[in-house]
Amino acid sequence: MKTLKHYSIIVLLLTFVGCNISPKPIDYGNDGCHFCKMTIVDKVHAAEVVTKKGKVYKFDATECMINFMDEFDTSTIKLYLSNNYLEPEALIDATESTFLISENIPSPMGAFLSAFKTKTEAETKQAEKGGTLYSWEELLAHFKD
Repeated sequence: MKTLKHYSIIVLLLTFVGCNISPKPIDYGNDGCHFCKMTIVDKVHAAEVVTKKGKVYKFDATECMINFMDEFDTSTIKLYLSNNYLEPEALIDATESTFLISENIPSPMGAFLSAFKTKTEAETKQAEKGGTLYSWEELLAHFKD
C-alpha cells in the first residue's frame, strides 16, 4: 500500500512538471534561431513559440517566428511571444501586441519590425521614428503578401 501511495505521488509530480506550458528564458549570445539558425543576440527583437505540449522554439526576430509558422502545424501552438521593444528581454503576448515597421528601427533580419505591449507605446515610438502600425492579424496578412 505504501509503495502504491509513493507511486501515485511520483506520477502526480511528473504530470505537473511534464505539462509546464510556459516561456523559457532566451540565452542571448548562445541560443540559436530555430528558423534561420543565427545566434540570438538582439534583446529587443527576439521571439518565442510555446506549443500546447510545452515545447519551446526560439527566434532571433518576430519575422523568423512568422516565417516558421508557414512550415509548422500552428494548431499545436499555445503561445506566440515577442520581445517588448521598450523592455529588453521581456517577452509579451504577440497576439495582443502592436507592431511597428519603421526603417528607422533596424531588426536582425531586416524587416524593421518591433513589438510593443500597448498601442499607445507603439504610437509614441511611431511619432518619433515613423513607420506603420499593425495588429497581430494585420502583421500576419502583411507577411503573406
